[in-house]
Amino acid sequence: MKNTFFAMIALSVLWTNAYSQSPLPVGKTQLNFGVGLSSWGVPVYIGFDHSVHKDITVGGEFSYRSYKENWRNDNYNHSVMGFSGNGNYHFNSLLDISQQWDFYAGLNVGFYVWSSPNNYDGDRSSGLGLGAQVGGRYYFSDKVGLNLEVGGGNTLSGGKLGITIKL
Repeated sequence: MKNTFFAMIALSVLWTNAYSQSPLPVGKTQLNFGVGLSSWGVPVYIGFDHSVHKDITVGGEFSYRSYKENWRNDNYNHSVMGFSGNGNYHFNSLLDISQQWDFYAGLNVGFYVWSSPNNYDGDRSSGLGLGAQVGGRYYFSDKVGLNLEVGGGNTLSGGKLGITIKL
């Protein structure tokens, strides 16, 4: 009986410590993919985050979308490719949040390539994009989670919904 009691206490301590740690250990990488929300069509994206500190990740992302626009009584087809990098601070350690959850905020910078027909005289052009994001994840298992992010200032402004897989 005494051994069972000590075993239960030891398991409780291990469980608490395991779930109060960072959701992505230092040196590990996770893959993110899904769909975004914006006023320029529905983007799809794929990206990664790499943990460089227990509370900080850096990553990259590629996004693509195509959309139609009615401009001056003509219809035009456009596409946008985005290449961006990001940095996020994860609040799990600071707020003592369970490892199943991951709440973060950060900044991103990217280059966006707009492709429009030659006869289009609107104001879409390629260029640099700067933005910020706030997001959260819920991990269903040790490796797979659901990701929701809102942000602004770049071509994925609005938000994203996707899946995260820890590698």
